[in-house]
Amino acid sequence: MAFLSKFFDKKESRALGVDIGSSAIKVVELAKKNGQAALVTYGELALGPYAGFNVGQAVSLPPGKIAQAINDLLNEKEVGVTTRKCGLSIPFGSSLMSVIEMPEVSTKELAVMVPLEARKYIPVPISEVQIDWSVIPKSGVSRAEDELAGRNVAISAIPKIDVLIVAIHNETIARYQEIIAKSALEASFFEIEIFATGRAVLDEVLQPVMIIDIGAATTKLYVVERGIIRASHTVNRGSQDITGAISKSLGVAPAEAEVIKRQEGLVGENQNITDVSRLVLDYIFGEANVALLSFEKKYNRTIAKVILVGGGSALKGLANLAKEAFKTEVMSADPFSKVSAPAFLANILKETGPEFAVAIGLALRKLSEEE
Repeated sequence: MAFLSKFFDKKESRALGVDIGSSAIKVVELAKKNGQAALVTYGELALGPYAGFNVGQAVSLPPGKIAQAINDLLNEKEVGVTTRKCGLSIPFGSSLMSVIEMPEVSTKELAVMVPLEARKYIPVPISEVQIDWSVIPKSGVSRAEDELAGRNVAISAIPKIDVLIVAIHNETIARYQEIIAKSALEASFFEIEIFATGRAVLDEVLQPVMIIDIGAATTKLYVVERGIIRASHTVNRGSQDITGAISKSLGVAPAEAEVIKRQEGLVGENQNITDVSRLVLDYIFGEANVALLSFEKKYNRTIAKVILVGGGSALKGLANLAKEAFKTEVMSADPFSKVSAPAFLANILKETGPEFAVAIGLALRKLSEEE
């Protein structure tokens, strides 16, 4: 991919998105070209070997090891990263989120009121976390319909708004600051991964959407409406569980099973591989359907579509299996469609796109900062 960089003027604004996942680090570099975000390069590096494990396995590494892996990826000539200005992802599980109702007052007044109100919703001392918040745009559905579902209940005369509060523990912030200090990165922000994903894969839709992020060790489910997370759930199954099932079924080492999984997917000739893979995926999709139906029942609104992201969603044939599992539209994310890229890369970018949703979302935000 490094050859792409020669098509860009070095004076053009450039930005990097760095997604630190459980099993791999992914980077995407974008540049502003003719007023549009354009792909410069992208790359991925497995973290398993840094802990003595196989490619594709989820690992927990100290900040120094993660920084080492980042530097190795940045220095990889085949990737050809040309900037260190970036934004980094923070796992959803490292955050606390809540939607609170506040009076419709000025932003200045909210800035005083929200931290005080947030104390009621955050189960740790406020001094131990960093808090951010944003006002949720109002939908076309009235509050009476939205919250009371048609019940005859008196509504307060004082206009109300919904505010999303996000809290991240100071220890998490310190960990990522240490990673930055020990790496060659110049980071200007940290962002929770689902917000970066939303920027990369969602269009301006008012209807609720479910995003299924299939990682190595876990699968994260989000219901997003008007850019806000209305519901979330974590399933303790991921792509490495498929690798483990194939390893046991065929009696091969996990490293070989990982290769077989990536080559065969759900469309290979070995029906045994397909069957054991489906057992894991059926469990994940079953949990997702429970979460989907729970949201629809609670809010009396229908999920418009399901979007697949994450490294595990790149498995061959997975999208078709998902379409059988859900009674709504299902699509694999295509985040590279948000940026311009050479036409000859279109097919490979579409196939690998779901894996890079977070990195693209981060790079898009950083690029807008550079303007």
